[in-house]
Amino acid sequence: MAKIVVLGAGLGGMSAAYEIRAAVGRDHDVLVVGEGGKFSFTPSNPWVAVGWRKAADIQIDVAGHLAKKQIGFDGTGAARVDPARSLVVLKDGRELAYDHLVICTGPRLAFDEVPGLGPDAHSHSICTTEHAATAWAAYEDFLKNPGPIVIGAAPGVSCFGPAYEFAMILDADLRKRKLRDRVPMTYVTPEPYIGHMGLGGVGDSKGLLESELRQRHIKWIANAKITGVTAETVSATEFDERGNAVKDHAIPQRFAMIMPPFTGVDAVRGIDGLVNPRGFVLIDQHQRHPAFPNVWSAGVCVAIPPVEPTVVPTGAPKTGFMIESMVTAIAHNLAAVLAGREPDEVPTWNAICLADMGDTGAAFVALPQIPPRNVTWAKVGKWVHVAKVAFEKYFIAKMKSGNTEPIYEKYVLKALGIERLKQ
Repeated sequence: MAKIVVLGAGLGGMSAAYEIRAAVGRDHDVLVVGEGGKFSFTPSNPWVAVGWRKAADIQIDVAGHLAKKQIGFDGTGAARVDPARSLVVLKDGRELAYDHLVICTGPRLAFDEVPGLGPDAHSHSICTTEHAATAWAAYEDFLKNPGPIVIGAAPGVSCFGPAYEFAMILDADLRKRKLRDRVPMTYVTPEPYIGHMGLGGVGDSKGLLESELRQRHIKWIANAKITGVTAETVSATEFDERGNAVKDHAIPQRFAMIMPPFTGVDAVRGIDGLVNPRGFVLIDQHQRHPAFPNVWSAGVCVAIPPVEPTVVPTGAPKTGFMIESMVTAIAHNLAAVLAGREPDEVPTWNAICLADMGDTGAAFVALPQIPPRNVTWAKVGKWVHVAKVAFEKYFIAKMKSGNTEPIYEKYVLKALGIERLKQ
């Protein structure tokens, strides 16, 4: 009997636990180690930050739901991974031995890399539900005395969708409140152009998103490095395509949401041979660590090189569809290894993004994520907003039930009218 430990109780970790249980059967132990006892549906955080959702609407207590599938849970959190000894040191000092470790921790939010960045300083975040709830409290105060808003991403960010979403959701919310005319909005990004999204663009995402921002009177500064945030100002340096600084901006703000750079979490960061210099877990084509064959990883915490070099650093996003394919590959390959076979499943790493815009939305499909692609597809419509609301309800239900159906491939691609592609 093997002991399989899954680090992380988010989208990747919960999905991995359920799929691994289904793949390996009941003859092996599966234990999830999380931070606290709740799963949050992270894609809904922008709605929490404007009061359209409460935190409780998008969270579930994980222990009971995992127990229905005979999956254990420990909410203590991991302090350090020791891959040489096949141990996880928990935050209370206990040592947890494993036969196989599946790392799905998500990222560390590196607010420290930009002075004044983060909820403990002068900007807000929607990367966690707790941060989104804090942003909502600040937004409620802002509504009493509106002023300039800055939305954007710091250098090195690999997840741009939530920033675009939040800018347009704020616009929609302010219009409903008849306050939009009192709120200048600016979008600041390290992307070389609007709609790059860390993917090198998807179809005409540049023209599409520029049009949507222009329609909403949201100014933008692209190819920009945010250098600092104060209570009154977001400072950024804008570059030309050759990397020459062309303008320093001091953008007034009364409310700012800046996506931070990501690194690996403290439990793995700096472990020689396990992670890259940024702390992301190294993997091979089967989601297995090349040096530690009993370590697997999926989600935002894995090491993926940028799609292309950019003047201001940008990373490659790891979307839900990509994570779903990673998790499925790990479950299949882990079952093969436990049965004495070699792993053979390779994840697709395709990218699908349903971006809500408050009262409409945009859908982007890149198959595969790294160009040249078999499918490049982008559309805007109110149906995307409706689809994302429905997807939220379906995914939370999936986390409660332990359903292992591939939601993106079975439902989302079908709904978009795009054939299922493996490569």
